[in-house]
Amino acid sequence: MRTVEDIIALLGGPEAAAQRCGIGTEAVRKWRQARAIPPRHWPAILAATGLSLAELPGAPDTRPSPRAETAMPMPETAPDLVPDGDLDPRAPEGDRNPRAPEGATACLVLGDGSVFWGRGFGAHTPAGNAPAAEVCFNTGMTGYQETLTDPSYAGQIITFTFPHVGNVGTNPEDLEAATPVARGLVVKQDVTEPANYRSTRHLDLWLKSHDVPGIAGLDTRALTARIRDGGAPNGVLCFPADGRFDLSALRAQAGAWPGLEGMDLAKEVSCRQPYRWDETEWAWPQGFGRQAAPKHKVVAVDYGAKRNILRCLAAAGLDVTVVPATATAEEILRHQPDGVFLSNGPGDPAATGEYAVPAIREVLEKRVPVFGICLGHQLLGLALGGKTYKLDRGHRGANQPVKDLTTGKVEITSQNHGFAVDERSLPSTVRVTHVSLFDGSNEGLAATDRPAFSVQYHPEASPGPTDSHYLFHRFVDLIETSKGG
Repeated sequence: MRTVEDIIALLGGPEAAAQRCGIGTEAVRKWRQARAIPPRHWPAILAATGLSLAELPGAPDTRPSPRAETAMPMPETAPDLVPDGDLDPRAPEGDRNPRAPEGATACLVLGDGSVFWGRGFGAHTPAGNAPAAEVCFNTGMTGYQETLTDPSYAGQIITFTFPHVGNVGTNPEDLEAATPVARGLVVKQDVTEPANYRSTRHLDLWLKSHDVPGIAGLDTRALTARIRDGGAPNGVLCFPADGRFDLSALRAQAGAWPGLEGMDLAKEVSCRQPYRWDETEWAWPQGFGRQAAPKHKVVAVDYGAKRNILRCLAAAGLDVTVVPATATAEEILRHQPDGVFLSNGPGDPAATGEYAVPAIREVLEKRVPVFGICLGHQLLGLALGGKTYKLDRGHRGANQPVKDLTTGKVEITSQNHGFAVDERSLPSTVRVTHVSLFDGSNEGLAATDRPAFSVQYHPEASPGPTDSHYLFHRFVDLIETSKGG
């Protein structure tokens, strides 16, 4: 049997091993640490090296045995990640109600058929209609309420890697949208009583009021590693009021869900009609302020805009009018804006771009300054002639390092996206301005022949805490330069 080091050497080294298996070099480091290679990578290794299965470290004994033909493989689990519940051996084949592990009241079923049990909280899921979604993870240590109400999380179940979720309760000031759009959340520890002077409601009660289910008691580290190494899977979070689980139906539902690629979710979370925004950023002890003397008029196209982005625009001295995602160029320009802002949002930019890109291109032709964030960045990239693609695992958290290629500075940023702009597809009239120091993917661009720029990350989220606020002032400078010209 070969060692892990032998396998890595045969694959051409850590970088080549990571590339052949479609993972990051951090995952290869984990191989070395564990002295084992997860079975999901065996097919790629066998094809690349010509080895036999018996030569791989951790491979099963392939000698015939009485149980070899009937044994079902169990999903990879960490010690405290609860696997499938036992079936009653006396129940008829195909019984829909397996006996859940003791204390388990909810389960997370992945598209590959894996089932993880835990303790439910928040809202019960409707019988036969548990939410299917993409299962992702977020590495932020704070801001769970902002995360749950960020419209960019539409169509997703969020795994929080930080264990203490719910410990500061909830309050009406930390909302990024009126209601949460995430389809569920996964946490390590049970939600405790809130201990914060700003809290007005327990997280469990808040989730119940918005029909959002949660599951606790899972090994979120193991689940996160699974997503990191294999990509974000589809899943169903089930927390039934009657405690009955139809695993066959849940597995079928998770496997059949089409995924976010090709899905336009911006229409679902966008406003329905235009409105004005003048609220500015929160500050202790007075709370939110108001912009009473704006200098420039801006139209913000709402593909799923976070409230704090709108606050930052107002705080920068802008008179903000928000319009729906489906607004045409004529409807945008009717407000006679000095600039146009393209907001964040969920879903596949190529799908949203079917109606958004023509409007953006017409605005660009009028040489109105444009600034985009997150989905707005991707849509601007498409409008300028580029392409987008889906990331294997996405960037979600408040500790994402990004390098500004103009200044050479590194910013610690907050991000939430599963798609990216393919910088190789950008025309010569577009320059790359920012790059991720995690995986080298594009984080910013600027047009060289018109007043337009964008970033993939969220400058308003303040993880730095103010590393990226300069971008709002850069937008104002662009507007003033355009008006002066």
